[in-house]
Amino acid sequence: MQRSFWLALAAALGVLLHAAAQEAQPKRRAATPARQGAKADEAIDFARAKALREKLTADEEAFLKQAIAALEKQQPQRNAGGIEIERAKSLKKKRDSGEKLQPEDEAYLNKALASRGKGGQAPQRPAIAQVEKTGFKPLTEMTADDRYKGEDGGLYGQGQNTPPAELKKAAEIELAKIAPLDKDGKPSPTGTTAFVSISMSNATQEFATFKPLADRDAARSPRVTIIDCAQGGQAMAQWVDPKALAWQEADRRLSVAGISPQQVQVVWVKLANVQPRGDLQEHGAKLQKDTTAVLQNAKAKFPNMRIAYLGSRIYGGYTAGALNPEPYAYEGAFVVRWLIRDQMKGDAALNYDAAKGEVKAPLLLWGPYFWGDGVTPRKSDGLVWKREDLREDGTHPSQSGKDKVARMILDFCKTDPLAKPWFTGSAK
Repeated sequence: MQRSFWLALAAALGVLLHAAAQEAQPKRRAATPARQGAKADEAIDFARAKALREKLTADEEAFLKQAIAALEKQQPQRNAGGIEIERAKSLKKKRDSGEKLQPEDEAYLNKALASRGKGGQAPQRPAIAQVEKTGFKPLTEMTADDRYKGEDGGLYGQGQNTPPAELKKAAEIELAKIAPLDKDGKPSPTGTTAFVSISMSNATQEFATFKPLADRDAARSPRVTIIDCAQGGQAMAQWVDPKALAWQEADRRLSVAGISPQQVQVVWVKLANVQPRGDLQEHGAKLQKDTTAVLQNAKAKFPNMRIAYLGSRIYGGYTAGALNPEPYAYEGAFVVRWLIRDQMKGDAALNYDAAKGEVKAPLLLWGPYFWGDGVTPRKSDGLVWKREDLREDGTHPSQSGKDKVARMILDFCKTDPLAKPWFTGSAK
């Protein structure tokens, strides 16, 4: 091949390598290969490169383009802020799954998340980041007259934190159907009532803390089996496909525990999606749609499932990332209420009553409500969320945070009149 081709190729590659070196971080720039015979920061003679290129034959030109394209593919893709996209994605996946990052990687990921929107889609509204309180009222403290973006107070609306009479009656009917079942789903005094979790990393960390606490508690019926099926990185959207890996892993965990799908009768679902965007009506609508699909999948896979206790996130004001900061963590509670209200109004997509048509979902109730406004004590129980209750990322609970949630779930199961009968075996 002509000598001019190799000279041109070397010059062209030098141009590309020089550009890559200028974009890289300082410590990476020092390690970037330079073109032969020149330093990495030496100015490129573009006129010479152009002159050499004009001497190429058509075949040489085509080969040179292929070589340049191959080199470009080897360079890390970066956003407008200079962030290596694949590295940031990999780090985010690790952190979302609950893995603790090294300080250098944590800082890089936070920088990457902060750079989102530069040269691309801008966030539709800023998150409330790294504050010890937001000024929001817990849903349980809002009255019928209070308003948050058009929404009134109370877990069940109209300032009420207990189910309305109609829902309470329906729940009691479903509770009466819960009894220990054998692997074929038939009542058996030696069977079990399986209680499972479905959700993401926070939920699996919290429910995994709850399980041994509950297993040791004398109030738990020996006929109740608790299985943590929640998984890191698997928020509501990741459970929408009934064939998704999240469901496959849930099946595996049930099998390991010696539980059949027919024995699952109660589920706890913690509502959240990864990096929600937009206002309440926008991100809330997506979360509601995704959760509806998850509940339908759960009922199809676990035909004897009677009740789903729904919950929202803990305080999210300490995070600097976009995983699920405030106000999204706070606003998820309204989606829980929308789902319960829609079912009460007869939404066919959430029908639990065979007398009203095809059964698509279990009966929906609030489980324990975890959100409190950071360091401001909740009026009902004094709950606070301090910085030490969350890990370095400000999103996932630390051991003290996990302990708080676990105790709240246990207290709920032992004392709530619409959970205590099956958990303690006290149903008549």
